[in-house]
Amino acid sequence: MNLHANSRTCPRSRLLLCRRVLEQGWRVEEAAEACGCSARTVAKWLARYRTGDLQLQDRSSRPRRSPSRLPGQRVEAIERLRRLRMTASEIAEVLDLPLSTVSLWLKRIGLGKRSRLQPPEPANRYERRHPGERVHTDIKQLGRISALGAGHRVLGQPGRQDRRWIKGAWRKVTGYEFLHVMIDDHSRLAYAEVLDELTADAAVAFLRRAIAWYADRGVRVHAVMSDNGSCYRATSFAIALRELGLKHLRIRRALPPPHQRQGRTADPNPPQRMGLRPPLRQLTRTRPSPRPLPRAIQLPKTTRQPRPPAPGLETEQPHWERHLASGHGRVHRRGLHSRS
Repeated sequence: MNLHANSRTCPRSRLLLCRRVLEQGWRVEEAAEACGCSARTVAKWLARYRTGDLQLQDRSSRPRRSPSRLPGQRVEAIERLRRLRMTASEIAEVLDLPLSTVSLWLKRIGLGKRSRLQPPEPANRYERRHPGERVHTDIKQLGRISALGAGHRVLGQPGRQDRRWIKGAWRKVTGYEFLHVMIDDHSRLAYAEVLDELTADAAVAFLRRAIAWYADRGVRVHAVMSDNGSCYRATSFAIALRELGLKHLRIRRALPPPHQRQGRTADPNPPQRMGLRPPLRQLTRTRPSPRPLPRAIQLPKTTRQPRPPAPGLETEQPHWERHLASGHGRVHRRGLHSRS
């Protein structure tokens, strides 16, 4: 329930007002003065209480009838024209209505964007084919709550930070804790621990416990993917992986993050949702340049004949199909499953 910011009463105080007047014999003026409101307000809640309203909740301030409201037939016409993929301006011109009115009703009926006319696409969720085929592990650094309670970020009181005099200087002793997480790439089954260290020994111990935990649930882990953190690049972590018979996959530093790779590789056209970017068209120069390049950097002239087009390119074939047919790229079916 949302009460008015300046409201002097709530459902409990309104019920108390009514009981004081009807059961304890208080006068309306006395009850209003005790509550800090007007006698008219007390009379209003008394009238509602006498009619059987025991909840005494706030009512909507919306009027019961609106004579200037747009008729339902016009609203239905707006929806039908919108489903013909007409813009708000075109609908306003056809129905002789203000553009603001048409835009308002399109938003109310959920067709403010023409993309709403099509059914929503299913979630593009990525997953591996088998459980345990690949697991992802990562670490999240979290700040501890001080022994003195919440500090500057919550209460704005830096004096509540727990500091101690150590080696000739005041040092913070609250510190951090580290959340180690491992998630299966097929079932999204997760195992997490909160540890006090970010070292390679802590990562190795967490790895062994996580693999054993997955094994107890019938999941045989084959590969582990991680970032390039120092604990994952340590020799002890590599030895532990070798002892457990696991393959270590690390994110390459030269590549951008996965969500950026997907945005740069996938076709940005929303209806297609798949394929590589179309090749750039090379425009042939029809006239000489007004400022010719120096002879030293100009390309040498050649009598080589232009390469004939590959068979099948004369037809209207999508560029991603041509790319796959040429053998330069491959699309795995399991890679087409999803990422939400």
